[in-house]
Amino acid sequence: MDKCWLRCSKCFQKIDFDLIGRCICKGTLLVEYDLEKINLLFNKQILKKRSIASLWRYHEILPIRNFDSIVTLGEGWTPLVRLHSLEKKLSLKQIWIKREEQNPTGSFKARGFSVAVSLLSVRGIKKVTVPSNGNAASALSAYAGRAGMQAYVFLPQDCPPQIIEECKHYGAFTFLVDGMIHDAGKIIEEGKTEQGWFNAGTLQEPGRVEGKKTMGFEIAEQLNWKLPDVIVYPTGGGSGIIGIWKAFHELKALGFIRGCLPRLISVQEEGCQPIVDAMENASLPTKLSLHSATNPTGLRVPFPPDLDLVVSILKETNGAAIAVSKEEIRSAQQTLGSLGISSSPEGAATFAGLLRLHDKKAITEKETVVLFNTSHALKYMPWKPSDMAVIRNYSEFKSLI
Repeated sequence: MDKCWLRCSKCFQKIDFDLIGRCICKGTLLVEYDLEKINLLFNKQILKKRSIASLWRYHEILPIRNFDSIVTLGEGWTPLVRLHSLEKKLSLKQIWIKREEQNPTGSFKARGFSVAVSLLSVRGIKKVTVPSNGNAASALSAYAGRAGMQAYVFLPQDCPPQIIEECKHYGAFTFLVDGMIHDAGKIIEEGKTEQGWFNAGTLQEPGRVEGKKTMGFEIAEQLNWKLPDVIVYPTGGGSGIIGIWKAFHELKALGFIRGCLPRLISVQEEGCQPIVDAMENASLPTKLSLHSATNPTGLRVPFPPDLDLVVSILKETNGAAIAVSKEEIRSAQQTLGSLGISSSPEGAATFAGLLRLHDKKAITEKETVVLFNTSHALKYMPWKPSDMAVIRNYSEFKSLI
């Protein structure tokens, strides 16, 4: 992998490229490129003539050397749709929504797993696993199937039933966990050596952030290289915020964009808001504080893997973190639905967050805003799943296989 390497976001140590996510200092390892060299062969004019309608149109700035090694289902290059009626209602200059629900498997998670599974496939890895609130599991299941790998996905028992069945549809070994995403992660860590799993969880390897950063590339290109003033993003584990921030820094280094980065706004649900709490209290959570009524969505991540990094990014961009209620999310879903946008609770939370910001006069009428709809509504509709056992630990997992 001669065109890139890893750099620790905490101690800044440079490391040869590998499928590792964390430095010995516990900092997140991010992919770094020889952008001066890339700039000699890659520019806006070349990109403008490119017909690739997927995230791989940016392959020069992705960690795959051989184009034939890419595992793809057509992910990326999703529509950026302007919401004129909401602009008039809120008296804002421009409101755009990035329609990530149009990705394969119906969510933005397809981006990260296209890159991650491509990297795993090149190295001959055959068994891959992920702890997930839902959409990451279904995306991994699909891309592992595409690559001829075995996928093992571990989901909270209250995961939306459509997503559970979707994982099984793609051929993944699917397990429900008595607990939440971090409890699923514990089962994986306990069993990964014996089972030979590669853990592709959030920030456990570099590929998923690289795939998600292409959302930032696309926004810049779709807005003719003029960045919006504000980006409102639903945040669970935080890899999307990290990826978008990383994309903008790379585009600046390449000379594609100029000026300040957009204010990045993380939106969480009330009751599970570690990023909001960290921004307000300048301290990291030491214990789990989770309201029992919190919805089982991608926002329900009590312990983000690198909360320090997410908070530093929000502060660097003069951004913020806000929490919205489930009632606000439900109302936002209805509003977006009436405009033809099928939004997941996570995606609708961004519109709910925009309304909060507007009420607090934290956004001016001269600003351009981009919302992210990360998945579609149909995955969260009420539906009865097939009967499945619920496991509490690794020993119970072993009893099922």
